[in-house]
Amino acid sequence: MSRCAIRVLVVVLASLCVESAFAEDLPATDGPVAQWMIVKERAWANMACGGEWVATEILADDFQGTSPKGTRYGKPASAPAYDPKTPWSTDCRLDSAEVRFFSADAAVVYGSESKTVTLPDAKHERRCLAWSDMWLRRNGKWQIIAVQDNRIDCPTK
Repeated sequence: MSRCAIRVLVVVLASLCVESAFAEDLPATDGPVAQWMIVKERAWANMACGGEWVATEILADDFQGTSPKGTRYGKPASAPAYDPKTPWSTDCRLDSAEVRFFSADAAVVYGSESKTVTLPDAKHERRCLAWSDMWLRRNGKWQIIAVQDNRIDCPTK
């Protein structure tokens, strides 16, 4: 075997070992970290219905989101002041959420959610989103660093 062939073989074997070791370090997609992320995603979806404020906890300070209309937004500084006149949405739901880990410190949660909003003419409309949330663990703390939200037609039942 030539030196070049031996080098290629060593590189391939080393890559396979690193890939195998890396895969073993990934958190389970149905494990406690993934389940915790889904709980936080559900809480974030419920904020539109007046639920517990979790944005300042789960969004990183350098968070950047992209709304369904394409505008960018950052992490809110704090929870909004309570106002009894706030027109909250109703029937907020986390319709689906699937966690995929890309390393021991990086994950994407792919999901969808829906809510009912009251329109200016007092009629109600169901609104649905499909989204991807990028989670990163820094200093032992998981937070969302970026999101991409897309408004979709609500599935018919």
